[in-house]
Amino acid sequence: MGDRAAKNALFAEFAAVGKALASPGRLELLDLLAQGPRSVEALADAADLAISTCSAHLQILREAGLVETRRDGRRIYYSLVADDVAGLWDDLRRVALRHRPHTERARAAYLGPEDTEAITTETLLARIADGEVVILDVRPEPEYAGGHLPDALHIPVEELAARLSELPADREIVAYCRGRYCVLAHDAVRLLHQRGFRAGRAVDGALEWRIAGLLERDGAA
Repeated sequence: MGDRAAKNALFAEFAAVGKALASPGRLELLDLLAQGPRSVEALADAADLAISTCSAHLQILREAGLVETRRDGRRIYYSLVADDVAGLWDDLRRVALRHRPHTERARAAYLGPEDTEAITTETLLARIADGEVVILDVRPEPEYAGGHLPDALHIPVEELAARLSELPADREIVAYCRGRYCVLAHDAVRLLHQRGFRAGRAVDGALEWRIAGLLERDGAA
């Protein structure tokens, strides 16, 4: 039999990762970092956190081995240590949705009614290959630069109403955002429908496609 102290030490390492995940604020930061590297200031703004609170959360994630840093002048940028951390976050969400009944209720309350066409990744990729759709990324600029579908048109959702003239009126538009639990694509498609466009939204988004290796960064394949 193995040594009990050694076994406890091993399980304590696993528990450290679990403890780091045990915060809605830290999970939101992981969700944002799955889109690409961000500065502390940008993360705090996106997550609506005080910089001191954001920094404390990031330090816990770093100590757990989930994120890493680089310095650029006076700014510190955080990123996930590897794509398997994005996979861990995705798995956690799937388990919660499968086994915690209130998760679906909370998801529906946040995303709103199922009033937009939902397009699976398999179907979307086939329609892209056939040239049937225009892909619209509605995330903020830093997230688009961190990784996007090839040939995706980028218009942040808050700019969409003022930039509708950039969209073709004779083709279907498929919007996507951060992932399955991101409201931006829902909002974008609702707006497009109101303005007379044919539009749907991708079921998946940048998180799922990062895990699947489907994204490219600006200037790189």
